[in-house]
Amino acid sequence: MVDKARRTAWVCQECGRPASGWLGQCPGCGAWNAIVEEPVAEPRARSPRAPAAVRPLVAVAAGEALRRTTGLAELDRVLGGGLVQGSVVLVGGDPGIGKSTLALQACGALARQGVPVLYVAGEESPEQVRLRADRLGMAEAGVLIVPETSAEAVIEALHATRPAAVVVDSIQTLHTARLESAAGSVGQVRESAALLVAECKASGVACFLIGHVTREGTLAGPRVLEHLVDAVLYFEGDGVHALRVLRAVKNRFGSTNEVAVFEMGESGLVEVPNPSAAFLAERPQGAPGSAVLATLEGSRPVLVEIQALVSRSFLAMPRRTAIGLDPGRVALLLAVLEKRMRVALGDQDVFLNVAGGLRVDEPAADLAVVAAVASSARGRPLPADVAMWGEVGLTGEVRAVGRSDARLREAARQGFRRCLLPVRNAHGLIAPDGAHAEGVAALDDLFAALELA
Repeated sequence: MVDKARRTAWVCQECGRPASGWLGQCPGCGAWNAIVEEPVAEPRARSPRAPAAVRPLVAVAAGEALRRTTGLAELDRVLGGGLVQGSVVLVGGDPGIGKSTLALQACGALARQGVPVLYVAGEESPEQVRLRADRLGMAEAGVLIVPETSAEAVIEALHATRPAAVVVDSIQTLHTARLESAAGSVGQVRESAALLVAECKASGVACFLIGHVTREGTLAGPRVLEHLVDAVLYFEGDGVHALRVLRAVKNRFGSTNEVAVFEMGESGLVEVPNPSAAFLAERPQGAPGSAVLATLEGSRPVLVEIQALVSRSFLAMPRRTAIGLDPGRVALLLAVLEKRMRVALGDQDVFLNVAGGLRVDEPAADLAVVAAVASSARGRPLPADVAMWGEVGLTGEVRAVGRSDARLREAARQGFRRCLLPVRNAHGLIAPDGAHAEGVAALDDLFAALELA
């Protein structure tokens, strides 16, 4: 029971939304039975301190925010060039996706540069961490470990060891004596993170916070946690595919248009400098329903395979399944195919998939989706040396998209000799040696170029 002598508040354990009392369903996130009564943190007695130094902004040297490379090029890409001194980075992902592995490899890479690193093990014993470090080849002398779940004890360890970087695995295991609620609750996560953020900012220690995600794919705990930190990274992937994508959704010191690609192996995460080759490595040759899309992951052009399967349906309402694509946009494109190109899909099940487990949300995928569906419906394979990109409108026109020059260079680098793209993008575009850019103004041009008419 919560001590009634202390102030309490009703808070949703999923999204952190406060409530006036118990509710069966949270009005913010819709979670059921998630609103719990928690004690409110007691205000700390403030000791007398000197006033903060005030100076003009122009007097602050631009180089004061020191940036240190982690030793992992793909991680540095997402962080904007490296780890900024005093920054706090929140890394989220599904259980078993590789968050702890990435953090431990970053610790080892930093230690090899002579950077002292502290690893706070809240979920594993030091012996378990050592076994994993040996498997990864990251048991470096510069990595210090402390098995601790108290936020105050972690801060004391920071004072005693004075590392340049700290990894907390995970933030949901930390608790503070200022609250009586259980570790992992909204109040504990919020207060523990606030203590660590304040300490890291004051001491200039770079911090990685490992966090879990909910079933909906958002970080578990209060949304305010994302506002406290400087960067929020999501580690995406599944247990079937070996490829993992690290994506930034917030970054105060760099762009959120960068992604990193890793491959999970027996010796840990391996950087994938050429993700296009990895995504197309197992592409079948001569199979109907397979189209190559030149998409953008952040600012990086990547070639992926769009697969489609069209088969006769025996249901009253044919199925429309899309994995890795927006189902609403897929339904729109199927309607355009039926209306404008007379591709009969009313009695057909349509299944679409982005091979490799990647998710593609940009409209530039429209052309490849349409080509893959038409190829499967007609039973005609597409040419193996063709890549494509472009947005399809409701009247069947092909609209221009951004960064066609980068997409074309990546397609040529991977050996694709023909590239189908919006005619507006093709004007004035200089194709690399061995590649040819063909502009298409409408779906009629696409079908003629691919011999699908």
